[in-house]
Formats: sequence, C-alpha cells, structure tokens
Amino acid sequence: MAKEMEVLNALDVAKTQLYHFTAIVIAGMGFFTDAYDLFCISLVTKLLGRLYYYKEGSPDPGFLPSNVSAAVNGVAFCGTLTGQLFFGWLGDKMGRKRVYGLTLMVMVICSIASGLSFGKDAKAVMATLCFFRFWLGFGIGGDYPLSATIMSEYANKKTRGAFIAAVFAMQGFGILAGGMVAIIISAAFKAKYPALAYKDDPIGSTSPQADYVWRIIVMFGAIPALLTYYWRMKMPETARYTALVAKNAKQAAADMSKVLQVELEAEQEKIEVKGNDFGLFSKQFLRRHGLHLLGTTTTWFLLDIAFYSQNLFQKDIFTAIGWIPKAKEMSALDEVFRIARAQTLIALCSTVPGYWFTVAFIDRIGRFAIQLMGFFFMTVFMFALAIPYNHWTLKANRIGFVVMYSLTFFFANFGPNATTFVVPAEIFPARLRSTCHGISAAAGKAGAIVGAFGFQYAEKAIGVRNTLIILGVVNFLGMVFTFLVPESKGRSLEEMSGEAEEENGDAIELSQHTGHDIRTAPV
Repeated sequence: MAKEMEVLNALDVAKTQLYHFTAIVIAGMGFFTDAYDLFCISLVTKLLGRLYYYKEGSPDPGFLPSNVSAAVNGVAFCGTLTGQLFFGWLGDKMGRKRVYGLTLMVMVICSIASGLSFGKDAKAVMATLCFFRFWLGFGIGGDYPLSATIMSEYANKKTRGAFIAAVFAMQGFGILAGGMVAIIISAAFKAKYPALAYKDDPIGSTSPQADYVWRIIVMFGAIPALLTYYWRMKMPETARYTALVAKNAKQAAADMSKVLQVELEAEQEKIEVKGNDFGLFSKQFLRRHGLHLLGTTTTWFLLDIAFYSQNLFQKDIFTAIGWIPKAKEMSALDEVFRIARAQTLIALCSTVPGYWFTVAFIDRIGRFAIQLMGFFFMTVFMFALAIPYNHWTLKANRIGFVVMYSLTFFFANFGPNATTFVVPAEIFPARLRSTCHGISAAAGKAGAIVGAFGFQYAEKAIGVRNTLIILGVVNFLGMVFTFLVPESKGRSLEEMSGEAEEENGDAIELSQHTGHDIRTAPV
C-alpha cells in the first residue's frame, strides 16, 4: 500500500531543506509571470483607447468600445480556462515535469507576440493582441494545476500548505511588478516626450511614442518566465507520480534519494496492489470525492467573480470616486502613470501582505478557517462600501473608501484566493490530482470571465453601487459553499485521497475536521 512506501514517508516527514525553497522559487516564478501577464493589461487599456479609438473633436479622449474592452480584458481568461483543463489532464497522463516546460515556453512566446501587431489600424492591433493573449492565457492555465501539484507532492505534510501558498503568493509580487514596470516605463517616456493634458491639447496629449509604452509593458512578462526555464527542466519528476501513477518505484526512490540526500529502498511490490484505480467519471469517484470537487469548483468560481472584477476594474472605481482625475485632465502617459501608481499602492499595502499572512498561518489555523474568514470579511467590507456608497464618493471620505477597498483585497488573499489554490492539490488521488486541480481552477477562471465581462456591463447598466452589492452576495455564497471543502492540515496526501487504504470494494470513511466541527464524508 502507498501508506507504507518508504519514499513517500520520507517526503512526508522530511525537514525543510534547500530543495523545498528551490521548488518554491521555480514554481513561484511561473506564478509571478502569470499574475504579471494577466493584470498588466488593465494598466494599458485606457492608453489603447487613446491611441486607437480617438475621434477628432471629441470632448473626451478615445476609449475602447465596451465589446473591445471586454475582449481585451477577458480573452486571456478564456485561454487560461482552456489551458487549465488541457494541461491538468495532460499532467496526469504524461507526468508533471514533461508538461511543465511546455507551458512556460508558450507563455514566453505569446508574451512577446502580444506586444507585436499585424498592421497599425485599430482592428489589426486589437485582433492580434486578443489572439496572442488567448494563447498566453492557455500557457498560464497549465501553470495552475502543475505548479500546485508539483509543490504538494514535493512538500512534507507539516508545512505543505505554507509551501503551496508561497508559490501562489508570488502572484502578489507579479501584480506589484506590473505596476512598477508601468510606472518606470511611463515616467521615462513622460520625461522624454512631455505632453499637455487632453483638455489643453487633444492631439498632442497622446504622443506617437506612447505606442511603444504598452508594448514594452506587455512584452516584459517574457523575461522572468525565460529565466526559470532551465531550472524547470532540471527538476526530477515527483516521486508520487513516478510511484503511484507510473508505477516505477525504482525510479521514484532514485530521484528522491538525490533530492533528499538519503538512501531509499525501491519497493515495487507495494505499488502493485490492485484497487483505488477508479476514474474521474466513475460512481466511486462521485461517492468519494464528488462533494469535494463541487466544493473546490464552486468556491473558486465565486471567489474569482469578485476578485478579478475588483482587480481589473479598480482603475474605473478610483476614477469614479475621484482618486484619479478625469481622463481629459491628464495626458495619455500621465494616465498610465497614475493608474499604475494606484494599483501598485493597493498591491503593496493589501494584496502582497494578504498572501504572506496565508503562508504564515495556513498550517497553524488550517485551510477551512482561513477560507471561511476571508469570505466573511470580503462580504462585510463589500456591503460596507456599497450600502453607503454616496458617502464614500464625497471628497473628504475618499481615503476611507480606498482603505476599505484595500481590506477586501487583503482578506481575499488572506483567505479564499490562496486556499482555493491549495486545497485541490491535496485532497484528490495522485492519478487525478492535476486533472481535478485543473477543473477547479477552470471553474475559477469561468468566474473571472463572468467578472471581467459582467462587471464591464453591470457598472454601466446598474452603477458601481449595485454592482458592489452583487459582489457582496457572491462572497456570501462563497462562505456557504466552503462547508463542502474538507480540512487537509497536517495530513498526508495519501491519507486525504484514500490512497493509503487498501480497497476491498467497501466504502471507506474518513473523518474530516473542518476546523470547528467533525464531519464524516466518503473519500
């Protein structure tokens, strides 16, 4: 049985070593790139509107039409959803390592291609950008199930949650880097090519050189991905895949002997026990893990509706409350600079700390408690912003609005944004782990698509206040569905998935502690 295998036990009880941190950096740089690529587009959409949709004589600068804006912001999420499903399945079929480098190369090539365009007119530029951002998202999608699965299968059971959360926390630095790169590039071009505000010089306010700014910002995402490619290729396949899925105990022991620097015995006879080989669409999977998969997919879906709509369109909210001046009162590059500065401030003060609070506490207070708490406070702060919305739009109260808005980000990241990523990598069998994580993550991206496309129209149709109320309800539903997700703190992957048990055709009951009560569910 898998439970008795020396190589898996050695991984579970291994002390935190250099290879753990190496794995965090290698997997984490993928997520750094993911976040940079997904969120940098929101920094330059206003600039794209000025460059390609300016109408002479208009009282306001050019802006992207609603359908184009929704496509530019949301097309990468469509690609990500597809990539999560495809690479999640492929990671279980071909192995984590073999697929890992492929996703990175897709990201590098498409990051660079996104900054290029076939032609100069608006339709050609937007079509090119959307095409390559779809495939960029496809590569990013593969990073979710593979990075989470690799980190969970390398980690020891005592600090596994912190290690997986640390990989995901690199997203925060990616968002921060996007803002900082945009600040530096826009400031440099502003200094070299100064321009007046749109109201003072409609044509001159958008210098022709500004076209290089968005391209450089978008293409910069290729650099961190390229730097980690070599190290990804040097990582050995995880022992859990090699032993439990590929059924090669000798190779698993050899790989982990090098990583752990101890002698491990190959125990081929222990992995040839029949049973526990049910498929994703079997009745056994439905009975044992059906509710778990429902829990991980619904919570991630609901979380991403709120999280991505907030992240992608915070620039519009800052403008609505007057924290960023109206577009006509700025030049094109000044607008990029101010949007980037606002988003960087939010990332620095709330997004990044929230991720690392999760890293610090996830193995102490558990996944369930953090996720429930995060959804609860996101609900509270969203209603606190929405109900007295007119109060927050007054000039004297704008700083209070920004503080409250930042707290919703903090509790998203010290909450479900991290835990929805961690848990699916822990509770499913090794042969389906990457697939189930990909399905859960794809449900999340479906939520992101709803957020990206839906917020765009909801904000115009029913106003910011009513949109915030809807997001508050979404967060509350996330809190409700959290009760379907089991607690995995301090337990081995084989114990959580049921692979530690030898099947005799009987249902196996596994007591699951959610953090405040004991619930028994089929595993």
